[in-house]
Amino acid sequence: MWMGPYHILNLLGIAIQAIFIQNILLFNFLGMCSYLACSNKLKTANGLGLAVFVVMTLSGILNWFVHTFITGEGALSWITSQNIDLNFLEFLIYISIIAALVQILEMIIEKYSPALYRALGMYLPLITVNCAILGASLFATIREYPLIPNTVYVASTGLGWWLAIALIASIREKITYSNVVPGLRGMGMTFVVTGLMALAFMGFTGIALDQITPEDTYPEIVQDPPHSPE
Repeated sequence: MWMGPYHILNLLGIAIQAIFIQNILLFNFLGMCSYLACSNKLKTANGLGLAVFVVMTLSGILNWFVHTFITGEGALSWITSQNIDLNFLEFLIYISIIAALVQILEMIIEKYSPALYRALGMYLPLITVNCAILGASLFATIREYPLIPNTVYVASTGLGWWLAIALIASIREKITYSNVVPGLRGMGMTFVVTGLMALAFMGFTGIALDQITPEDTYPEIVQDPPHSPE
């Protein structure tokens, strides 16, 4: 339940896979609205990236417990022997948890960082409907990760989203002082750069570092072949 057949190297592979190879923003193109709207300044992008990372990690962990002990198939066996299926409530509970975490985070940022709160504006509460956060929880659920690999995956996915928005914010700050073709200034150049970044990240497609080898799952079965007698 906690670690399953995964080892430390598997966890490292999951992290690299989620951040670079299957970046949720540049590979799955989830969470593009706030990515495009809040990437004018690096400081604002870092603030939003940190907020998304925190919400994605905490919601991913809580949603794992929800799926494992409440909404998953046979999850309620610890309460009753009857086969009660609450899977139809999974989306609703996931979104409710994300909304609650965003509300708490919004109050914390407003109290301790008013400048960042004003800079993020309406896009801070819109983290609730950021499809990247829900997508990370759903991807982890589909892959049936145990708790620790699930935590590594959702945290690394949040770091990947943060990395993507920080990169585009840095580039957009540089482009401000560049001689860009008038027709591509503003959002046009942002889309072009985003496409180039996506191509760079998708260049790693096909590398699967998060897969479990047979040696990891059944170490007692995989043995060296017997030596033939000389």
